[in-house]
Amino acid sequence: MASPRHLMKLSAALLLLCVGVCVARNSDFSIVGYSEEDLSSNDRLVELFEKWLAKHQKAYASFEEKLHKFEVFKDNLKHIDKINREVTSYWLGLNEFADLTNVEFKAAYLGLNAAPARRGSSRSFRYEDVSASDLPKSVDWRKKGAVTEVKNQGQCGSCWAFSTVAAVEGINAIVTGNLTALSEQELIDCSVDGNSGCNGGLMDYAFSYIASSGGLHTEEAYPYLMEEGSCGDGKKAESKAVTISGFEDVPANDEQALIKALAHQPVSVAIEASGRHFQFYSGGVFDGPCGAQLDHGVGREGLHQDEEGHQQRRGPLRHQQDGLLPNQGQVMFQPQILHPED
Repeated sequence: MASPRHLMKLSAALLLLCVGVCVARNSDFSIVGYSEEDLSSNDRLVELFEKWLAKHQKAYASFEEKLHKFEVFKDNLKHIDKINREVTSYWLGLNEFADLTNVEFKAAYLGLNAAPARRGSSRSFRYEDVSASDLPKSVDWRKKGAVTEVKNQGQCGSCWAFSTVAAVEGINAIVTGNLTALSEQELIDCSVDGNSGCNGGLMDYAFSYIASSGGLHTEEAYPYLMEEGSCGDGKKAESKAVTISGFEDVPANDEQALIKALAHQPVSVAIEASGRHFQFYSGGVFDGPCGAQLDHGVGREGLHQDEEGHQQRRGPLRHQQDGLLPNQGQVMFQPQILHPED
């Protein structure tokens, strides 16, 4: 059983990030799922909606529900087209969430329960004395074999579990040389002290569970169900594959501290993903609305610095909903410190 000594976690409440992607803007409207002609008449909108339904294999319980969803679809398309005409750095598209209101989207897919009482903890930072001159200009833990394939959380508010597992998988691979896919389902079922399964949770509590319970099973031994199950379900504690002894928070609003942490391992990150821009994001460098109401757990898996040591728009972010972000859930983003230290 691997036992990494420390797990570095980026506290969701301490360093606030804006998500972005580094790809060139494409004028081809097939990228965003509609064309100018699709907006020309209601008949074309109906045809577009039917094509979208077929593509995403959507079906509704009644004709009335379908009519309602069509109205939601049209309203979302209006918003998407408006932003695409106004913004040049990124674009929105008709992804699988185009029949959801923003309220429905947040309720179904975002599950981070931030805990203000835990945000001010003053823990030690093990990389505090690392010199900036000793840090690499770039690191991508995917290329170093410390990142598993992107997983899909489905319609379960379990992002906190996926964010936790991504960080543990990463540090375990770095320490042992073995990349092992671990069980998010175990956290959903068993990490109940402060967490609420598919109704949300916090990575802090999940890390504490792993450290105190003897570790996690592999994903193969305890597979993901996209719903809550019974803790253990016949699994033996001695079959757990990986454990940790603890975790640390990256100091608040400290870009250099984040760089130091990322230079040594992947970190667990929280973002605000509830805005309509992010709901329909399809490509480009996201520099749109970005708030501090953290509601989604993800994994940060690398960095790239400029000559002055500032992070550029190239730093892989892992998101566990394939439909939400392009590139099979992998994006590149630019962090933004909302409240920098003096």
